[in-house]
Amino acid sequence: MKKFGMLKIVGLVSIFAFSLIFWKIEQEPPMRTLSEQEIVDLLVGSCIQATRGAGSASSIRSARQAIADGKEFKIISVEDLPDNWMVVGPAGVGGGGAWEYVTDRIREQNLPRVSNTYINAINLLSDFIGKKFNAVIRIEPAGAMYTALSVAAEMGVPLVDACLSGRARPEIQQQIPWTVGIPSTPAALFTRWGDEIIIKSAVDDYRSEDLARAVAVASGGGASMAMNPMSGKDVKRGVIPGNLSDAILLGKTVREAKEQGKDTIAALVEVTKGYKLFHGVVTKSDQWGDRGFSWADVEMKGINEYEGHIYKVFVKNENIVSWFDGEVDVTSPDYIYNLNPETGEAITGGGLGGYPMEREIVMVGVPAHPMWRTEKGIEVLGPRHFGFDFDYTSIEELQKKRKKFD
Repeated sequence: MKKFGMLKIVGLVSIFAFSLIFWKIEQEPPMRTLSEQEIVDLLVGSCIQATRGAGSASSIRSARQAIADGKEFKIISVEDLPDNWMVVGPAGVGGGGAWEYVTDRIREQNLPRVSNTYINAINLLSDFIGKKFNAVIRIEPAGAMYTALSVAAEMGVPLVDACLSGRARPEIQQQIPWTVGIPSTPAALFTRWGDEIIIKSAVDDYRSEDLARAVAVASGGGASMAMNPMSGKDVKRGVIPGNLSDAILLGKTVREAKEQGKDTIAALVEVTKGYKLFHGVVTKSDQWGDRGFSWADVEMKGINEYEGHIYKVFVKNENIVSWFDGEVDVTSPDYIYNLNPETGEAITGGGLGGYPMEREIVMVGVPAHPMWRTEKGIEVLGPRHFGFDFDYTSIEELQKKRKKFD
């Protein structure tokens, strides 16, 4: 009887141990830690994806320092994300044309600045909905890339290999979740001085944009936002999957091409199945801030094989529409990249959306992800949304209509 009792105890212990193992496996889905080189490629590639000028140097320095300090940057695929996990997107809402009288008064009051505003916004939203966030998702490329990386590392959770937009976009509703009926709310905003704002719900994401932008304009030109609290199940239908891996590929492509003495632009065009649109020098870059955005009208004169031709770009934070010799050449949601001809990386300088004067630039166009080419996607990010009186035409069709320069 004693032997039987011992075997029974051993059996129960074994069952319990196996249960713990299976429970742990269920609770910890497959994920991996990004290498330092992958992170560098990710940040460079994300700036290329941004469809505007964007620099990766400061983000790379911060990432390397974080690694030296023992931080890990983990990534999880959309397929491996458990349906019951909760995901959040940290966002920086810009406020071009900020209220100067507010910033002047804040300066006079000498109000202290608050750190970790993104983490504070996420904690505020977590407390409001009563749920813990298990992962972070990137809302858009460029600056939001390192924000998502650093926030995920600080929280000790993985970053989802996906993006809400796949490109930078000026307005909140211009994201895939909204095109499939997933709202950005509830959302939380946290300002640089510690103001806490909850948007419990909004009529639609257009109103979410209005409300968040108003807070940013009234808060010295920006605010940190936690938005799109989604379940893993929602993520599987409302994002562009694999978009961070795509960014790593872009960064790796231009890095290796440069190391091998190859044409970085040609390498990038090949891997993206895109188009070299123009090579020129910036002769005009009229930029202004208004209604929470950075606007610019840009003009370039062609050089080399494009000599004698003119390229123009309309910018609302990002490159939205471009013209070749007065004819529409590319329109959003298709991607318009402005790149350094030597490195293939996104240009820097000129401010958000701006182009540095006299800078030599190569323009590259890439077809948008199919999820953008839906009726709803074109409604929120097509040319008519920005006030133009023409319909969206795919970059493939537009490029058939004009002379090629090979």
